[in-house]
Amino acid sequence: MSSKTVDRLTPSQRLGRGLKYSAVGPVDVTRGAVGVGADSVRSSAAWVGNRYQRGRVSRQLKNDLAAAQDAIAAEIAAAQEVVANLPEAFEKARRSRRRRRPLLLAGIGVVVVAGGAVAFTIIRRSSQPEPSPLPPSVEVTPKP
Repeated sequence: MSSKTVDRLTPSQRLGRGLKYSAVGPVDVTRGAVGVGADSVRSSAAWVGNRYQRGRVSRQLKNDLAAAQDAIAAEIAAAQEVVANLPEAFEKARRSRRRRRPLLLAGIGVVVVAGGAVAFTIIRRSSQPEPSPLPPSVEVTPKP
């Protein structure tokens, strides 16, 4: 008697097999793509949950998070204002053919700069080391 073990495929293996075989390809490609997407969502949710838990540990971190959110909200509001003004800029650019390209480039430049500012703020806030909740191990003031 021989026993047959059925190995379950991981989503990435299923996607690879689906691309390889044409008969079961569409089904396996679909199942593989959905599985890879579900794994990504699960991983992202776990990462967000871990970040949230670490953020709640220290009161200082909460204050920093609130300040970062305010800064990001201000940057997003500025970016939304720029995006809201883009249709008017496009309309003006359509009316004047001479100034069409510079206005379009200026609008795109403003959106890129606003996006870069938001990304810079997020990266800068996340790369700062967390302050230690423990007191210093060496006395700060020297003894006379």
